[in-house]
Amino acid sequence: MTSNAEPGHRSGNGPVGVSGPTKSLWLGLLKLSAAAASAGLVLAGIPAALLNGTGGVLSSTFGGLLVMAFFGISLLVGHFVGRNNPSGAIGVFVVTYFVKVVGFALVLFVIGAPDWLHGRWFLIGAVTAVVFWQAAEIYGFSKARLRIYNDPQPVKDGNDEQP
Repeated sequence: MTSNAEPGHRSGNGPVGVSGPTKSLWLGLLKLSAAAASAGLVLAGIPAALLNGTGGVLSSTFGGLLVMAFFGISLLVGHFVGRNNPSGAIGVFVVTYFVKVVGFALVLFVIGAPDWLHGRWFLIGAVTAVVFWQAAEIYGFSKARLRIYNDPQPVKDGNDEQP
């Protein structure tokens, strides 16, 4: 078997094309990570339902959804800010992280724990969502095609040689 770069029989149905950067990296990661965390919550909900019924399922789901909202906000900020101002995205991430931590803490302290909440299943759901979300993000980043260098521009002085 030969590659398309070597003379001889071509492998495959056509020439190998050039791959460009990944389109909508942040939204793709959001979809992938949310699907993975949701699958993890379904898996965590099975023993929660068997051991503590509806309260266990609601508790694990609530913990997982809270984690998903926390991480999802960051990916949405990355999508909207990063495409217009890539160099300023890190600063916005830091501010967003601070606002999220303070905001979620205030909400949890003000609302308090509902009577139906099982702390153990809330924690299990949150940890499950974190593990599945992070694993999916790592996988998604590993498959992303990020452009690191700009393509060289041709010289405009009439000379065909590159510097």
